[in-house]
Amino acid sequence: MRTQDVRAVVTPVVEALGLEVDRLEVAAAGRRSVLRIYLDGDGPAGRGPTLDDIAEATRAVSRALDESDVTGAAPYLLEVSSRGVSRPLTEPKHFRRNTGRLVALTLADGGRTEGRVLGADADGVRLGVGGAERTVPYPAIEKAIVQVELNRLPDEGDTDALVGVDDEEE
Repeated sequence: MRTQDVRAVVTPVVEALGLEVDRLEVAAAGRRSVLRIYLDGDGPAGRGPTLDDIAEATRAVSRALDESDVTGAAPYLLEVSSRGVSRPLTEPKHFRRNTGRLVALTLADGGRTEGRVLGADADGVRLGVGGAERTVPYPAIEKAIVQVELNRLPDEGDTDALVGVDDEEE
């Protein structure tokens, strides 16, 4: 099973559902393969796919793979998930989809900062840091990771904070 062949079958199916393939992995597991597909997208609130979105995509991807010959006759296990809260934020869309969440940044100059994402555009991310707003241009960010908050009090209309971690299966 070749990754690029699987991607060619899966990508149009996922895109038709308003999602995107974040990454795709094929790993050997004994006599079968494990096909892991990580999805992302804006979702209904612009904050990533919901569990229902992932479930619908799983069914559609499974059907498409069954109808194609890219997996050959060998057995495989299909795993479909969101991109995961522990994945680094690397593109403006990742920061935008995490508006309202706390992120830890390692900066290119060796510094570190932590703040809540207030917004993101093509040039950089706006963070709330210690009651002040700070804009950090993307080239100044070496690594950015969402910080999981299990006891965060929700902002008005923020239902994700009620459960601590939204739609995360990892």
